Formats: sequence, structure tokens, C-alpha cells
Amino acid sequence: MPIPPTMDELLEDLLSKIKNGTYPPGSQLPSGRMLADEYDTSQSTISRAVARLREQGVLVGRPGRGVFVAESPHH
Repeated sequence: MPIPPTMDELLEDLLSKIKNGTYPPGSQLPSGRMLADEYDTSQSTISRAVARLREQGVLVGRPGRGVFVAESPHH
């Protein structure tokens, strides 16, 4: 049974996917539920990771639409 990722591992993987073009600038991230399933972790952990990346300017929230990769992510 896989061990759920730590917050740092989750952040690192999401940043890696943004940098390698899996989630290109302007693209919408999968829903929290989908990411929680993908990473085998809780939605609250996903929410905290997304909040941290939003604070860093890597992701932007669009009310009623979801979370998107910033057009020019700051790393």
C-alpha cells in the first residue's frame, strides 16, 4: 500500500508537473477530489498545498471556475 506523500513531496511534485508542462500556464488543475485520489491523500492536504502555491503566485483561483496555473508562474 503506497504511503501518502508529505506536504513537501506533494508541493514538489505539483511544481514539477507545472515546470514540465503537464499543467502548462493557464491550464486548470484537476479538482481537489481528483488530486486527492491521484496522490492517495486527503482533500485537506491538497487544499493546503494549493493554498501554499497560490500564496507563491504559482496558481491562481478563479471563483466558480477552479484553480489555474498562473500565466507566468513565479518560482
